Amino acid sequence: MRSVVLLAALALAAGAQAQQLEKRDVHIAVGGKTALYYLPLTITEQLGYFKDEGLNVRISDFPGGTRSLEAVVGGSADVVAGAYEHTINMQSRKQNFQAFVLTGAAPQISVAISSKLAPQYKSPKDLKGLKVGISAPGSSTNMVINYLAAQGGLKPTDFSVIGIGAGATVISAVDQGRVDVISQTDPAVTILEKAGKVKVIAETRTPEGTAKIFGGPMPAASLYAPIEFIKKNPNTVQALTNATVRALKWMQEASAQDILNTVPEQYLLGDKAMYLFAYSNVKTAYSKDGYFPPAGAKTTLKALASFNPKIKPEAIKLEQTYTNEFVKKAHAKLDRKK
Repeated sequence: MRSVVLLAALALAAGAQAQQLEKRDVHIAVGGKTALYYLPLTITEQLGYFKDEGLNVRISDFPGGTRSLEAVVGGSADVVAGAYEHTINMQSRKQNFQAFVLTGAAPQISVAISSKLAPQYKSPKDLKGLKVGISAPGSSTNMVINYLAAQGGLKPTDFSVIGIGAGATVISAVDQGRVDVISQTDPAVTILEKAGKVKVIAETRTPEGTAKIFGGPMPAASLYAPIEFIKKNPNTVQALTNATVRALKWMQEASAQDILNTVPEQYLLGDKAMYLFAYSNVKTAYSKDGYFPPAGAKTTLKALASFNPKIKPEAIKLEQTYTNEFVKKAHAKLDRKK
């Protein structure tokens, strides 16, 4: 009898939690979900952590970060899983977005040149006139190539960018000779690199590689949304954060085989061993705790302003582009469960 009463109490508690959610059905837009860049999102979904928080999450995949952002701007999705930098870009356009949980401590984006052209490449200025394959115009992959080219004194108009999506389409674009250079995420870059088709000339797969290019930490993948959505749905945003932080914690303890067992088969691009090799390359690029480092926000603003004259650092209120409040509460909840 006591067990029945206990189960009933637990059911009531779970129901009460679900009722507190302002919005149970949440639509997340992502640009290139199969990429390792978004592995924490996939882990959160596959392990049922969103459901455990009482959420019914639908994830729609788009060719790149700007396309997923457009879905939220247009009102067809609620939250973006994408690069933190977009919150700064949007504020410069008088649209207020805020990131509320960080999943990527480094961008995981590599710039690689076709092996045929590699002997002629000496420095970023040699990118002039080349065709660069990015996920989508305006995306984080676009930002990285713009910043690298700026180190060689080039403007974004000095080379061509071509949206080629992420994953298998990247491999096809290189194989077909449609691009000379790629600014892309793994596992696609690792597969091409190991096949001898490209040579990596810059990488942000690790915090160390990121600091070498940008001069400091560079927050990357995150969940972000219009500030108005966050204000109207704080319990829903908290639930999304709780689930994500739980997944980040799980990833810290997980083995490579655990990752392989959790990721959908089609994400492996037909080569499990290569996927695991690519994962080992970027493992340190994931956030351990979900917190945004203030220094990273400053690095991001400096990088964006270096090639985008529309972004005026003095006009940007960085403290409004991210919050750590939800992550702090998510950790408190996890600590209570220990």
